[in-house]
Amino acid sequence: MGLRMTTPWRALNDASIGSLPAQLGVYEIADHDQTIVKIGFAGGNEPFGIRTALERELESGGVFFRHEFTHGYLTRWQELLMVYRADHGILPFDNRQDAGSLGRLSPGAA
Repeated sequence: MGLRMTTPWRALNDASIGSLPAQLGVYEIADHDQTIVKIGFAGGNEPFGIRTALERELESGGVFFRHEFTHGYLTRWQELLMVYRADHGILPFDNRQDAGSLGRLSPGAA
């Protein structure tokens, strides 16, 4: 696993969410152009892990998602945010409020 999430994009719909196991992890939400609009995590407060988190994202209008299962979801979430900011100079639109406690990364090219 590299710094960037590289799993393929999947359509964010009931069928794709329902096919996932109830595990903890991180995810990226994208718009119609597959531009990342949010990097999120499914932690211990989610009754069915990543499925619960993605159901909420579906209600918010997400179009595509990709994910990774990990018990280190908070660390991985912060890492993904720092890499995104290093690549783009800003955080995804729906993560702008999360900038306060992030460190800095200087990852190499993709």
